Amino acid sequence: MQGSHSKDIAHFHIVGINYKKTDAAIRGSFAINQSQYQQLLEDAKAIHMDDVFVLSTCNRTEIYGFAEDPQQLVELVCRETDGDCNLFSQLSYVKTGEEAIRHLYQVGTGLDSQILGDYEIIGQIRTATKFAKQNGCLGGFQERLINSVLQVSKLIKNETGLSAGTVSVAFATVRLLEHKVPDILNKKILLVGVGKIGRNTCKNMMDYLGVKQITLVNRTTTVAAEFAGQHGLRYAPFEQLEQELQDADIILVASNAPEPTILPAHFTQSSPKLIIDLSIPFNVAPEVKDLPHIELINVDELSKIQDETLQMRQLEVPKALAIIEEHMVEFLYWYKMRKHAVVLKAVKEKLHEIHTKEIQQQKNGAQYNLDDVEAVSSRIIQKMINLMAGKVRKEADKSDQYIAMINDIFETGITYE
Repeated sequence: MQGSHSKDIAHFHIVGINYKKTDAAIRGSFAINQSQYQQLLEDAKAIHMDDVFVLSTCNRTEIYGFAEDPQQLVELVCRETDGDCNLFSQLSYVKTGEEAIRHLYQVGTGLDSQILGDYEIIGQIRTATKFAKQNGCLGGFQERLINSVLQVSKLIKNETGLSAGTVSVAFATVRLLEHKVPDILNKKILLVGVGKIGRNTCKNMMDYLGVKQITLVNRTTTVAAEFAGQHGLRYAPFEQLEQELQDADIILVASNAPEPTILPAHFTQSSPKLIIDLSIPFNVAPEVKDLPHIELINVDELSKIQDETLQMRQLEVPKALAIIEEHMVEFLYWYKMRKHAVVLKAVKEKLHEIHTKEIQQQKNGAQYNLDDVEAVSSRIIQKMINLMAGKVRKEADKSDQYIAMINDIFETGITYE
């Protein structure tokens, strides 16, 4: 079982993999869906880890939490995913204490995103931590930290240009089509998968490129029918997918299947096509790339499409970092004071214990009003605590030493590191 000291900042870790060292296929094998996430949190609680959350997006899988050893966090992820645990350990990064805290601020503000300043990530953090809280796995430390990260993210969005301009997978797709397909208005476009990414890409193509010749195919036809109806587009039932693949010039795949659904067999006799796979894990079989008349582009390649917007955002990074540092100092001060408060509370209880014993002994031959004695004693105890707290606050550099010493003198039983 974890000791009380494991809530010390020295035991706060983040372990993760992201787009920097892994391709989309590897990330896909460590992606965590809702039911896996729930099971992971149950597993964590079973080993007395109750301050843990997981961030799993197409660009990263990260687990944050308190543990004696970061390896415990790795094991929680690996138990739930199909990926190879050794591979995860080789490719993952581990950050601890202040470094882990700084990492979360940078992730939450889009500084660590594949597309710099990506603002979607903060919503994903909000969802992931809310789920952990609902499942009894978000303690006071991380809840306070998340609130600070949410606040900083909002400040950076409003006070800097870090998220200015339009850059996203959907937008990158539009830029790619703009450069690759000059006569796009004459092309037949097929969108497979009408989830969030599919809808965004579709809207961007219509807004920026003026295309209307788009056919939608979705596993649940009503979803495609509804979106098509709203935007005056054509849709086809999923059963007709093969025929639609044949007819299209450009195919965008944004379906969410665990295995590839678009296969080389679909194109053996077909006309030349451009296929863009926006799915993680990939939904177009990699062998499709080997067909001479097919050009296949996936998310990783799309993200390399740099934009003037990104260069402009780059100039805003120092401002964003300064805002993070300022709020991180505030958070660490809160953490330090909270840690001190735990010890001072225990000392206060100890003093009350001493006082109660004294009163018991005096009771027998008492010549004075015990209520008055109680009141006076309580005031004296509070004054002693205030003196200690005041000294600790004033001598910020030595505060940890002072608190450790007070803790030691009163033998509170709290492990203070």
